[in-house]
Parts: sequence; structure tokens; C-alpha cells
Amino acid sequence: MERNGEARAKRKQPPSGTLQRPTKQPKPQDPVSASEDEMPPMNAMLGLEAEIEEHGVSPFAIATADTAEWQATIEKVVRNVVSIHFCQTCAFDTDPAIASEATGFVVDAQKGYILTNRHVVGAGPFWGYCIFDNHEECDVYPVYRDPVHDFGILRFDPKAIKYMPVAALELRPDLARVGSEIRVVGNDAGEKLSILSGVISRLDRNAPEYGEGYSDFNTNYIQAAAAASGGSSGSPVVNIDGFAIALQAGGRADGAATDYFLPLDRPLRALQCIRQGMPVSRGTIQCQWIIKPFDECRRLGLAPEWEAAIRKGFPKETGMLVAEIVLPKGPADSKLEEGDVLIKVNGELLTQFVRLDDILDSSVGGKVALLVQRGGEDIEVELDVGDLHEITPDRFVTVAGGSFHNLSYQQARLYAIPVKGVYVCEAAGSFRFESTESGWIIESVDQKLTPDLDTFIEVMKGIRDRARVVVTYKHLRDLHTLNTSIIYIDRHWASKMKLAVRNDESGKWDFTDLADPLPAVLPTPRKANFIKLGSVKHPAAADVVRSFVRISCSMPVKLDGFPRARKIGFGVVVDAGKGLVVVSRAVVPYDLCDISITIADSIIVEGKVLFMHPLQNYAVVQYDPSLVLAPVQSAKLSTESIKQGASTIFLGFNQNLRVVVAKTTVTDITTVAIPANAAAPRYRAINLDAITVDTGLSGQCGSGVLVAEDGTVQALWLSYLGERSPHTNKDIEYHLGVATPSLLPVISQIQKGIVPKLRMLNVETSTIQMSQARIMGVSEEWISKVEEGNPERHQLFMVRKVECGHDQTLQEGDVILTLNGKTITRVSELDVMYDHDFLDAVVVRKCEEMRINVPTVPTEDLETDRAVVFCGAVLHRPHHAVRQQISKMHSEVYVSARTRGSPAYQYGLAPTNFITAVNGVTTADLTSFVQEVNKIPDNTYFRLKAVTFDNIPWVITMKKNEHYFPTMDFIKDDKEACGWKRMTYENGASQGGVGSLTAEIMDEGMMAEEEIDGDL
Repeated sequence: MERNGEARAKRKQPPSGTLQRPTKQPKPQDPVSASEDEMPPMNAMLGLEAEIEEHGVSPFAIATADTAEWQATIEKVVRNVVSIHFCQTCAFDTDPAIASEATGFVVDAQKGYILTNRHVVGAGPFWGYCIFDNHEECDVYPVYRDPVHDFGILRFDPKAIKYMPVAALELRPDLARVGSEIRVVGNDAGEKLSILSGVISRLDRNAPEYGEGYSDFNTNYIQAAAAASGGSSGSPVVNIDGFAIALQAGGRADGAATDYFLPLDRPLRALQCIRQGMPVSRGTIQCQWIIKPFDECRRLGLAPEWEAAIRKGFPKETGMLVAEIVLPKGPADSKLEEGDVLIKVNGELLTQFVRLDDILDSSVGGKVALLVQRGGEDIEVELDVGDLHEITPDRFVTVAGGSFHNLSYQQARLYAIPVKGVYVCEAAGSFRFESTESGWIIESVDQKLTPDLDTFIEVMKGIRDRARVVVTYKHLRDLHTLNTSIIYIDRHWASKMKLAVRNDESGKWDFTDLADPLPAVLPTPRKANFIKLGSVKHPAAADVVRSFVRISCSMPVKLDGFPRARKIGFGVVVDAGKGLVVVSRAVVPYDLCDISITIADSIIVEGKVLFMHPLQNYAVVQYDPSLVLAPVQSAKLSTESIKQGASTIFLGFNQNLRVVVAKTTVTDITTVAIPANAAAPRYRAINLDAITVDTGLSGQCGSGVLVAEDGTVQALWLSYLGERSPHTNKDIEYHLGVATPSLLPVISQIQKGIVPKLRMLNVETSTIQMSQARIMGVSEEWISKVEEGNPERHQLFMVRKVECGHDQTLQEGDVILTLNGKTITRVSELDVMYDHDFLDAVVVRKCEEMRINVPTVPTEDLETDRAVVFCGAVLHRPHHAVRQQISKMHSEVYVSARTRGSPAYQYGLAPTNFITAVNGVTTADLTSFVQEVNKIPDNTYFRLKAVTFDNIPWVITMKKNEHYFPTMDFIKDDKEACGWKRMTYENGASQGGVGSLTAEIMDEGMMAEEEIDGDL
């Protein structure tokens, strides 16, 4: 338990987990909950109920054996308490984008005002509704959120509540007294009424700290010895007469029976101003005060005569206000110092925050005179009173995927720095720095200083699309270090630079387009030379380094279950004259992306996707070779498959993107299928022969080759994206080799200008040994043929899984003996499927040998060629990985990802769901889906029929929100510069271009562990 005089650091330490806000009831993660290390700031701020339950304490203790008077009071109060369901639609200041629930209570029934917490209303865009005790619902809009104190006011339409009389709780801050019995009436996850009983034990507690998120300050808090800890944010604290005497705002999560309440003096004043149509003036001298008891004040130099005067004037007081943080360059800078004991303000003895707030709020634009004691000496200062609203951001700009606003007073006082600078509230897109989503301050862009948001906007207006510029920035937790990065400016996927400005009349944020992007500069040819590996014994093998290029892939939208928005790896140039590069699909997962190719660590050119292999985990991308004046070497690919036990040279690139070389031996070549990711299906390689080697470097390198001494490339070393670990919540990547002969037919066609149109068996196979084959009915004759045909591997292939979506005569459990007359004992022999519409197959099924005609399926429709972003959900046709894992495809409208803080998140439309109907109309594909949802008016409920990945049908009701989450459509079109046609639907009509996109806050299942690969 914190004492008034307890020392507190200016720069806040990581949350200890002891002080927690009452639960805002963040939405559960579908299909599984996020791990604790994914969103520590939210956990620290919200005080997740799970943390409370770990200690065996329920969120609320039901008040029992209440008197008739208390029962009558509770019955009256509950009619005024509402459950608030809301989204903070984007990250802003200290708040992340979330969908959550909380509590509030009506304080003006005629005008429709609800009081709740500031951390519920949030500092940024808010969208929500409230549910009354009789389960009537209406929309709510913010009309006020205090810049500092933890309260906000929402507005609703009283006429929308038709089936119960709407009453209000009267605010009586004067009735909060030590020893008063109280009840806290709230809503537990919006499902049931919960009542916490307690007794007020203190009125002079300092505001609790919640770590690096939002925290209240410059106010006292009320402490209650309650029967349990935790509860719902925004619950009213009432006395036996039914008056609201405080607002619940915090508590302990360590099992201690302690709750913290905000006094209602300042909320009452704000409510009175709003009722009268007056602005809520808020003054500041940019100094944070703290209550310290008299004994500590004495140690700071409080003179006995002043202590005597204070005790005489305020006989019940036990402490005084002491300056804790004086912000640099603020009105109090160089005039007040930390440790100053406040004696008088404007000649008036003063010991309480409420009176100090009164004076400052009524003096905005004027001056105040302060008398403080500093080391026993009287110091008189006159200070200008600033407007607190002016240093509280009420606008932000979105450009190149990131969002920015001026640094807030809340952040500045947390780190004791001046209230100035451009704060990155959403570090995404081009401005995704390292692995932290928030906390960055932009110092300069393109060698131009950016001291404030207006300057930053003007600088960004002058930067061309696809430009690479130098950015300098600092993190609030490490202001000693100036970071420097080169970033790639994306003004084509999200072309619009938008300014959002808070509108307290409508409760929304108004968006304005600021500037169209300047076109990209045409690239020019550049010269470069590759490094030389002089210490390598085999010069021909070392020269293969001239065949490697670095590939950076940035995805504006998360598709196909891929967990990241940016990935870097290396590719192998297979045709330098045509600029053809082979790269892993763990680096380039789909073609709605930007590809940058760096050659010789010097020349950067743009690339485009030509071909993506459906099974073998590689893509072929192309750059313009006329722009590259460097001795790029086409890799000489071996036409002979490397053998187990063969000596070879491993050349790869490690995690530091540095080349490493080692002589090694092929330890194994085995048929594998990369494990499926259960939570969110994404591309995986199947039916492939994987090569492993005996050097430890192979596990450190995601890109490389196995090369012979004469420089012939025998195998590519690739990254394979596997499953997500349930223990670490990190994606597992496998590093394996693939022999080059399997690539040659595809590369040969691409070199001729033909994009291969492969066909395939839509089945996944696994190998079986002869002992298994004999049990499954394979004859001794066939076993002998297998042994003769493949002396190295006595194996056959069994159909493990038949993919859905196409008819197939093969069945699960079939053992494949031949295809078109060829005995199939090697994966490479399955390649016959690529060029035939039908295959003549001999299989063993249920111990019977039979000949069947097996159809192959085209692979062109396996890649995503259209995506719709609706209400924050990313929808597209089920991609190949889904068809591999599911037995029935319920529709072609598949939820691949969703954006945090969106309607999809709030109402529970989860990734891996299929949407089958909208308002009772079947929507079998994206075209019919878009037609139906465009008929739905904005801010209107509609019904979706959905089916889970486990074939469970269900119905969801959602409310459309085009203001913050417009419908966007991406359609593959080779005529477009980016390869995709993009449009936005507003009121059902198609508009050119798309709005803001933030792939980093899209979740494709469990919240993905983000891995960031920077340019520097």
C-alpha cells in the first residue's frame, strides 16, 4: 500500500501488476486468447479480470444482508447504470486500438449525459453504444474527456429509451467522508449486475499510477476498504441515500481489498459547464504536484511557522502539496523546482488539489502568484496559466501507414520532458520502427527538422511516393539515443494523407484529405560491385555471392493468414539478363505487396511477382536489369539431384544478413510436409523432398545455397513458415534445402516469357514403408518393383488428405502405385501432374488394387486475386492452406484477418470464419457479398450467417461503421501500376482509391508476434 510520502520516480517503471484499473472488459480473442506478452500495456492499464481471478477473488462481492433502505437505494440506482460497449478505433496518445466494455451512469436524463472514466472514453476516436438495465440500447458519443483526470462524459438520445423512465444520479462530492458505507454498482461484462460493498477509509490518497499508459495526476483519490478488488470502470460509488459520491477508477490486483475512487468535484464542474453550453476551461502551469505528509514536508524545509499556520487553517489536514515534476520549457520552468512546498496561491493558503484546480481553471490566459517554501526559504513567483486543452492533442495525421500527433501533456509529464515534438501514435507502414508500436518521437524527416505536427505535414507533402528518406527519432524510454533509419515512403497503397480533427459537437473525428501524393521519380541505372570472399578455399563457390540479392517485401494488407506486414530475406538470381530471382514464399507470401531488391548492398530497384509455386515454397520475382550496372551472375543450377552423403559447400546469410560459408555433407533427403498452423491456416509447403546438412550454420540461415566446388548450385536453402508455438506464441520457421532440378522446368518457361499454368493433384501425401504398404494390401510384386525402382528409398505415397473445393477420385488412405504408367516412389515423380488434365492411376484402396482416372486441378485460383476489407475484417476466397485443412468449403467469403478496434473485433467476427449470408441473402462469393453489404445504411445493424472453421454455424449481428471503417475492395489487375485495382465504397457507391491501411494492427488469428526487418 502506497503512503502519501512514498518516493516515486519521475520516469515510470514497468507496471508491477499491483495497481490495476477495474476491468474495461476487453473483448476475448477469437479463437483463442492472446498471450500475456503480446499486449502488456493493455494488461497493465485495464487490469484484466484473469489477473484478479488468479488470486481467487471475484471481480465483485455481492452485497448481502442489506437493510431495506439499502435495497431500495440499489433498486433506484441500477436503473441509471449502463453497460458501455465501445471501440477505440485507432491508437492515440497512450491508448491502443481496442474493443472493450465498461460501465457508466446517467447524470442528466433530459440532455442524455453519462459519466464514465476517461480511460473508457479515451483520448482518440471513440465509437460505441450503451445498454440500460432493461436491455434497451442506444448510441453514445463523447462530449468531453478530461485532459488529466480520469473522467469523461458521453451523450445519448433520451428519446431512444422507450420502455423505462430514464433517471439520473445526483453528484454529491461533498458527501464522501471517511467511514461512510458505500456500494459500487457496475456491470460485469455487460451480462449481470454486480454490487461491491465497502467503507471509505481515506480521502487524501495520491492518484494511483498504472505504468506507462494513461494515469491520473494532480488530484487526490478516495480509498475504500472494499470486500473485493477490481470491478468495472466507470461504476458509480453511491451512499445509502442514492447519491453518487465518487467514480470508481482503480484498484489492486494482488488480492488486497482496496479500491480507488475519483472525487466528483471536477466532474461536477465539467457537467455544469456542458449543461450550460459553456467550454470546460482547464488551466495548467505544467507542474505535477503530490500530497506529502507534514513530516516529509518538514524534511524538505517547511518552516514551523508555516506548518502552524496550515494546521490552524486546516485542522483536519495531514499533508501539503509538493512539486514533483516541473516540465522543462513550461510556465513553471526555472521558477518552481521539484521539492517546493506549496503555501499560498494568489495570497490564499492552499493544501488541496480541488482548490488549486479551481484557481487554475478560472485563470486560463492570466497569471497566478505562488508562494512556496524551498529549503526553509520563502519563494514568491508569478506564473502564466496555460490552456490545458492546447497541450492535449485533438487531431492527428495519417500518412504512409503511420499516424502522428503532437506530443501530449500526459506523455510529457510521464517522462519530465517539454510538451513538444511529433509523437508516432501508430508506428506502422513506412514508420514501423524496430519492434515497438508506440513511444517514438520524430526528430527529422528527409534531413528536415519536424518540431511540431504542422511542420511534419509540410515536410511529408514534399516527399515523393516510393522515395527513401532518412528519419531520425527517439524513444520516450531512451531519450539519450538518437536513432537513424532509412525508410521507404508508401503513398500508393494508402495514397491519401488524412487529417483527423476531434469534433465534440458530433462526437466523431472529422477527416480531411490534405494532399495527393507526388509521383515517384523514375529510377536511373546505378553502378556497384559485389564483395569478394577472399578467404574461401573454393573461388568458384565463393563467386556465387554475385547471384544473391536482398529482398524486402512489405504487405499493406494481411492476406492468406500470413502473420507479418514486412519480411526480409535473400533470393538467388537465376537469370541476370532478364532479372529473374527465386525467393522463399516465407519472404514473399502473396503478390499484394511492395518488393524492393537490393543488389550488391548498393543498388535498390523495385521488383514484381511473376510466379508463385503452389507447393514448393518458392516465388519468382523480376527486376529491371537495365537499372543495374553491376556484375550480377546468373546462378548455374544443377540438372542432377544431389545425393545423401554428398559433400557440398553451404553458403548462406545469417540473422545479421551476413554471408557465411562452410564445407558440409548432406545428412538426409526426406519427404516432408511443413506442419499446419491450426489457429490460422497459411501457406505451407507439402509433398517435397527436404535436404538437411550437418553444419550448425544451416539452422542460423534462412537463405542460401548448397554449391559444388565448381560453382554449380545444387540446392536452394529456403525458409519455410510453419506453425505457431502454443508455448511462446512465436512462429516457427524451418530452414531446409530443395534440389534445383525441380525448379528448371518452371524457370525455363518464365525465361521464354510464359507464366507457367500448372495443374496439380489436390491431395496431401505422406510416405509409407514396405511394412506398412504390405498391411494396406500392396502385393509382393509391387513391393519388388518399388525396391528395384528406388534402391535408396523403399517407399510409396499414401493420400493423407484430400483438399476441398474440387472433385477428386482419390480418397484418403489410397496408396498410389503408378501415375501414367510410372511407379511413384519419389516426390519428383509426382511432377507428372503439372502438365496433365487427367492421370491414369493405379492405387490400392482398402486392400484392393484398382485403376482410376484421376483429375488434376488448375493452380491459378489458389492464389488470392481479390480482397475486401469490411468493418475491419479482411475477406477473400479461401486460400490454398484453408482448402488443405478443411473438409468442406462453406462459402468463398473467408475471414482472413481483422483490425483491432473495429466492428469485426467488437462483435466477434473472427478470422477463419466463413460468411454464408447477409440479412438472410446467401452470399456464396465476394461479389454477392459486396452487393448485399452496400445496401446496408451506415450505423445500422445487420445479420451475418457464419460458419466456424470447425463447421459450427452461428449468427452474428453487427453495426456498420463507414466513418472509421469504410469498405475497401482490392482486385488484381495487371493494368494497374501496383498490379491491383483499388476502390472504396461510400454509401454503397464506388470511389477511387482506398483509405488508410494498417497491416500491423490486423490480427490473422492469435495476435501475431511481429518481426521487423529494418532497412538499416
